[in-house]
Amino acid sequence: MAVEVVPDDRALRHGRRDRALAQMKAHDLDILVLGRQANARYLAGAPQLWVAGTRPFGPVATVVRETGAVHLLSTWDEGIPEDIPHERLYGLAWNPMTTIAVLRDIEGAATAKRVGTDALSPSFAKLLPLAFPNAELVDGELAMRTARRIKTAEEIAVLRNTLRVAQAGLAATVAELAPGGTEQGLIGVLLEAMTAGGVSTPASQDSVWVTSKEHPWRRAGADRQVRAGDLVAVSAGVLGDGYIGEVGRTYPAGAAGDAATKLYRRRDALWGRLIDACKPGAPAIDLLNAYEAAGEPLPSMPVARGLGMGFDPPVVSPRLPATATAERLEPGMVLSITGYVWQEGVGAVFGRDAVLITDDGCDVLTAAPHWEH
Repeated sequence: MAVEVVPDDRALRHGRRDRALAQMKAHDLDILVLGRQANARYLAGAPQLWVAGTRPFGPVATVVRETGAVHLLSTWDEGIPEDIPHERLYGLAWNPMTTIAVLRDIEGAATAKRVGTDALSPSFAKLLPLAFPNAELVDGELAMRTARRIKTAEEIAVLRNTLRVAQAGLAATVAELAPGGTEQGLIGVLLEAMTAGGVSTPASQDSVWVTSKEHPWRRAGADRQVRAGDLVAVSAGVLGDGYIGEVGRTYPAGAAGDAATKLYRRRDALWGRLIDACKPGAPAIDLLNAYEAAGEPLPSMPVARGLGMGFDPPVVSPRLPATATAERLEPGMVLSITGYVWQEGVGAVFGRDAVLITDDGCDVLTAAPHWEH
């Protein structure tokens, strides 16, 4: 992982940009205006600073299909690829009309017929037509989702590196797991190990929890103490080089009894069915059906979701049955797949792995061991 602000590797960013431009052609978009950070970095290949968190829509990156020119919101050159020259950078402005003036002067803006955006606010819905006077404003998010759902070889290599950092953090945390510890202490171990691996940005906040013996989806007591016999879930997730890598495991604190061993075997049976469902061309709902086939209730969290720059499609959840029915698994998708089983009086066994859909099946990208039982 880089220790300074550098652009994404040339092959990585150009492979992504080619996919985005192909989707612009398929969706008949002359210009694409992007405000979401993951979309902007996917296309531009430049990490952006000081823009984390929720914020209103703004034109962060703009690409012209005919020329492939990328125009980017940035007040400095650091981390900007050489194929985005200084004259295509524009700075932050309090007055939105200043930004509109920049967009209006982009080559091709005056003649564009269809301009897509990945989001929109009421203000920019009124202002963008001033920058593109002859264009129809349309939804451009579908084009970006279609581009991002299939990973290039370079993207998969970056994901593997990110997953290695997450797995190192998981291993360090499990090594410190013992009765008498706390969830907060284990989270500190996890964050320290991931930072030592070169990534200081966790993918989620609550990454370690003692599973409840009374409720299938809750954590144990409010004191967050680890006691002998507890089943402790660790969800190690990092955001490295713009990509999210996740791995989850459950380990017992101290000795585990026969009831816990049986629960782990139930998880193994479920996982086998989930992997069997990961086939190219298969409907995503097969991942939900795997729970039913294993005799396990569906969890409250998504069973699968796309991994990439942020969370990519599809999202396979019991709360989105129509989406799960319509979605098909395709070679090149990388999914974060969750196996989750619970038993009253015992707790929960949780596992999460990154799975690449291939031409003839799937490849599990994570290699962290489960508790031996």
